Parts: sequence; structure tokens; C-alpha cells
Amino acid sequence: MRDRWAVSSWVLLGAGAPTAVLVGVADPPGATYGYLAGVLVCVIAAAVGIRHNVPVGHRRPWLLLLAAEVVSLTGESIRLVAESGTVLAMLPDAALLPIYLLLTAGTADLVRRTRATADDPARVDAALIGVGAALLVWSLWIEPWIAGDDPRWQNLVAAALPLAAGMLLTIALPMLLLGRTRVPAMWFFVASGVTLLAANIVLANRGWFVQGPDGIPLKLMGALVLATDFAIAACVLHPTVRVLTERVSARSHVLRRGRTALISATLCVPTILGVAAPPRSQTFSLVRAMLSLALIGIVVARVVRANNSRARAEQEARWRAEHDSLTRLPNRERLAVTVAGWTAPDTEVSVLLLDLDRFKLVNDHWGHEVGDEMLRVVAGRITATVRAEDLVCRTGGDEFVIATVFPAGSGDAAAGQLAGRLLTALIEPLPLSVGAVDTTASIGIATAAAGTSAVALLRDADTAMYRAKESGRNRWAAFDPGLRERLRRRFTLERALSGALDHGELDVHYQPIVHLPTERVDGFEALMRWTHPELGQVSPVEFIPIAEDTGLIVAAGAWLLEEAAARTLAWRQAAPVHVSVNLAVRQLREPGLVDRVADILARTGLPPEGLWLEITESGFMEDPDACLHTLHELRNLGITLCIDDFGTGFSSLSYLQRLPVTIVKIDRAFITGVGDGGPNEPIVRAVLAMSHALGHRVVAEGVETATQRDWLRANDCDFAQGWLYGRPLPAAEQTAVRTPAHQP
Repeated sequence: MRDRWAVSSWVLLGAGAPTAVLVGVADPPGATYGYLAGVLVCVIAAAVGIRHNVPVGHRRPWLLLLAAEVVSLTGESIRLVAESGTVLAMLPDAALLPIYLLLTAGTADLVRRTRATADDPARVDAALIGVGAALLVWSLWIEPWIAGDDPRWQNLVAAALPLAAGMLLTIALPMLLLGRTRVPAMWFFVASGVTLLAANIVLANRGWFVQGPDGIPLKLMGALVLATDFAIAACVLHPTVRVLTERVSARSHVLRRGRTALISATLCVPTILGVAAPPRSQTFSLVRAMLSLALIGIVVARVVRANNSRARAEQEARWRAEHDSLTRLPNRERLAVTVAGWTAPDTEVSVLLLDLDRFKLVNDHWGHEVGDEMLRVVAGRITATVRAEDLVCRTGGDEFVIATVFPAGSGDAAAGQLAGRLLTALIEPLPLSVGAVDTTASIGIATAAAGTSAVALLRDADTAMYRAKESGRNRWAAFDPGLRERLRRRFTLERALSGALDHGELDVHYQPIVHLPTERVDGFEALMRWTHPELGQVSPVEFIPIAEDTGLIVAAGAWLLEEAAARTLAWRQAAPVHVSVNLAVRQLREPGLVDRVADILARTGLPPEGLWLEITESGFMEDPDACLHTLHELRNLGITLCIDDFGTGFSSLSYLQRLPVTIVKIDRAFITGVGDGGPNEPIVRAVLAMSHALGHRVVAEGVETATQRDWLRANDCDFAQGWLYGRPLPAAEQTAVRTPAHQP
């Protein structure tokens, strides 16, 4: 379709050239009728081109140019029927004013739409070239003619027409200077301006009403005007016309060789004219001087604009170097400069490093656009909470830094109070485009004497922030030297853990789960253990959180599940035991978890009823909808699902009703003291009653005494697990499956 319109524009232009020639050589009235027919064709073609090739919001400039053609067609039609000497016969000549006004308005509107930025020098360059061209036209054409013997007022008006056409070209020149020289529609548009200028120069040289013996002057003008109309119509018919109303990039600021050469030649015009065509009178010298001064003024304006543009660009570059483009907050570089300037004696500098908890979930669930929106809202909350003299920065990702100065000795307490206010401010749900979103933050605080570098303060605040996250998130922690040692230990473990699976350092220990009414082993919980050749045996309390944070838990968890399934299948030859395996939060969110579990069951041969999978309440709360879907798919495999550590998270009847679980494991913290009349007994009774009412069975964790066991059995607890029945042991040492459970 676009090729068809391109061919149509070239065909129209090809037909317009011989038509204009025929108008120029034909005798009246044939030339007049040919001219009118040609203009009518151009009007129709331009209207069709505007309808098909120009977007709706960009049609106004082309409609103004079309209106100029319509006025011209109307005027020449009136000239054909009007009697000489009447008022009606003067209307075509009077129509020149609205024609040029429409042409000027349309061209100016085109240029306005294509302007790249306020600093774009294309207009100034066009004005410079236009004034130079006006000086040239004045000196070579108009000045000699005015100096003639009989300049009538009509001829003065005719002499002004080339200047008007030149002004139109000057207005349109910025479009050419914007680097669109390879756009065919641009060629046609420039050609229309050149032919219009040529037509007016012909008219100025021979006079308005003067006509030679063969009528050539006015017929030649008519031919050139008709060529102008054909060029405009071809421009609008070509599909590239839409480019002429699109804004260009700021690369137009770069002076290309052609543009530089044109400006340089323009600046040489006054000197060349002064030598080759000196002015004929003092009046003419004054006109040339005024035009030359205009050139100088434009050059000065160009230089000033360039300097101002460069200064603004440098200022913007400095701002960008020290600010975050998303939140418009200062960045790490600005933080370093500001903290370095806080050197007043008897003061302390506190840096608070704020990290959003679970921000990745927002990005993963709703996408980066919502994540960016969340960061902007959080930035506003933080800025509204701190003092005006405090510095709020975004240092990357979901981390914000608040730097502040306090009197010596008060920094720790004041920074802690500020951290508390920030946590409170972020508890309120964030109003985002997807709805209200809850979030929390972990804050690390580092305080030191004024003059301490921002790098050192950030390092210590980062250490404290990790401590806050390890302590449960949605809290703050202040730095102390011991934290650095703990962080060093964590990094050491993290590096070592990355190769633990490949090096065969991981092992599985099994702890019995006993059926209380019969006191027989019903199954085992499979627990991961890690023994490093240099670090020795590392506690799960240390390495499991690291594995979850780094994502290593996904591969390690799959290995644990397969090892436990294979071992349990062997044990089931002696007794129908099950194995219970924990699913970490990262595993639960991992795509393909259900397929991976099904594949492990198929490879090992363990029946689904022999596998229990444990999830924590907090793991479900990370992303309830996605987790619920995954849990239902696991349940459909025939696997038993358990809630682990019930009572330590978001325990409620509604969660027990929603989740497709059949086992509830009560955390060991609530088993302590039962049987001795302790305060946990009513809580455990309530959990047992609630779970049984929903048809769930209950496992009591951390059972260490016979008193606890007897109380749990008396209150109808289904299963028990703890040191009373055995510590977690390697499979080779675990004999409970072949014998009845321990009897006191």
C-alpha cells in the first residue's frame, strides 16, 4: 500500500512537469484553462494524500497549505470570468495576501511540530541563512530595479514578492537542517519553495501587469506557480510525508558538513557584495547595513544559545551523575560528597541503610513497572519522615540511605528513633496502581564521629542491616564490631556452601516421628546436615538461611528429597513408614516444582503416600495465590502436606481452611512446659481441638520428656517427635524402623 502511494506521488510529479511546460508555452485562453485544470488536480491529489498519509493529529499544517491552493484556484477562476477594470477583477491580485498568510502559517506549523528541543539551533541557523539570502536578493535583484526610472507602486509590491517567498523558504529551512535530506517528501516540499521563489523573481523582473508581446513573463510565472502546486501535492501523496510532522532527536544539534558550509557561505555574503556589487545610494547602503547587523545579531544569538545549551547540558550531566533517575533522589556519589563535608566538631554522622523486605516478590508478581512505582512511593514516604536537613539517597535496587548529623553523644539514640519512625511510616500500605501493597523494611545504623567516610559508614550500616534481616525483618539494628565478625563468618559459609553439594559434604539425618496411640514409628523427618573439611560440622541454623538467601536451597533441597525418598523406599520393605521433608520458600516458588517432585517419586519408586512435604506459614504468606496453586497440584499427586512450626507465624483458622494440608506440626516452643501445668497447655489444647475439628492430624515437635508425651497422648495428640524418641541420625545408624519405639 505504501509503495502504491509512493508511485502515485512520482507519477503526479512526472505529469506535472509537462503540464507546467504546456501552460508556459500555450496561448491564452488555453494556458489559463490548463493552469486551472492543473491546480484543480493538485487540490484533489493533496486532499486525498492528507486523508490517507497524514495522521489525524498532524493534518492542520497540510490543510493550511491546501487552503492556499484553493484560494489560488478560486482567484484565477474569478480572473477568467471578471471584466477588466472592475472590482471583481482585482480580487485575484488581492488574494495574494491570504495565500501567503496561509502558506506562512502552514509552514510554521510544520516546523513547530518537528522541533527537537528548546535548545535546537535549527531555527537560528535558518534565520541566519534567510537574512543572508535576503541580503543577496536585495542587492542583486530588488536594489537595481528600484534604482530604475519608473518604479510604480505595483512594481514595488511585485518586488516584495521574492522577499515573501524567501521568507517562506527561511521558515521551512529548519526542516531541511534537521537531517531529513533523504526523505522524498522533503525533496518535494523544498522544490515547491524553490519554484515559488523563482516565480516571484520572474514577476519582480518584468512587473506585475507587464506582459511581453508573446505573453511569456506572466505565462512563465503561471507555469512556475503550477509546478509549486504539483510539488506540494506530490509531497502529501508520498507516504514519507508523515515523517515531516514527527519530532526529531537531539542529534540535529550536531553541525553536519553541508549545514556548516551553508552557514559559512552566508557569512561571506556582505563582504562579497561589498566588492562585487557596491550599493548605488546611501539609502541602499543603510538597508544593507541593517541586514548585515541582523546577520551579526543572529550570529551572536547563536553563540549565546550554544554556550547556554552547553552550560545546561553540563549542569544536567552533573545532576545525573549525583542523582537517581527513577526516584530523583541523590545517589551514592552525592552521599560521599555530602558526608565528606560534614566535619563540624562535636558532631556525629549517622547513616541508616534501609532495605525493603521481599521487594523481589513485587517485581516478580506485578512486573518491574510496579516495582519502580513502589520505589518512588517509598522514596516519598522516607523524604516526608526525615528532617529537612537530612540527606535521603537511593544507592541501588531497593536500598535507600538516610544520612544525618547529630550532636556528639546523641547519634545512636537519635538514629534509633529515626529508624523507628521510618519503620512506622512504611507499615502503612503503599497506594500503587495495582492496589494497596504491604511492605516492611530492615534498617542498619552506623554512627561515627564527623569526618568518617561514607564508604566506611555504609559498610558498617550494611552489616547491621543484615543483622536486622536475620532477626526477623521489619526492624532496625545498630552496628557493633561483633557484627563484622559474624558477617565475615556468613561470607565464609556462603562461599563454602556453594560447592558443598558437588563435593559430597551434605548428608541426611533422620529423626523418628512416632504414632502416640501405638508408640510405633510412623516415619522420619529428613534433615540436611553439612560437614565441611575445614569448618567442621556447620549448624543448620547457620547454613539453611544462607542456602535460602542465595538460592542454593533449590538444588540442595531436590537432592535431599531424592536421597530421603530412596532411603525410605528401602525402609518400607520392613515397615510402611513415611518420610517428611521440608520445602523452603525458594523451592515453593520455583517453577516446575511439582514436575520435579513427581519425577523423583517415579525414579525412586516411593509411592506418594510415603512422602510428607512440610511448609512454613511464613512461606505460604510470601505469595499466597501462587503457593496455593502449587500446593493443590502437590496434593493431587497423593502427597501428604504439613504445616510446620504452627503457632510461630500467621496462625489462624482461615489458613488451615484454605491450605490443602492434613498434618499440623506444633512448634517445640509450645510443647515446653506441657504436663507441668504451664501456660502453653491451653494453647496446645486449642490447636489440637481446632485441627481435629478440620479433620487434620497433629504432630508435636520437641517432645523430650515422658511427662510431655503422656500429656499429649491424654489430649489426643496423634504424633510426637523429639529427643525422647531419638536424635536425628544418619540412615546407617537409624534402627528405630526395625524396632518398637522407646518405652520409658
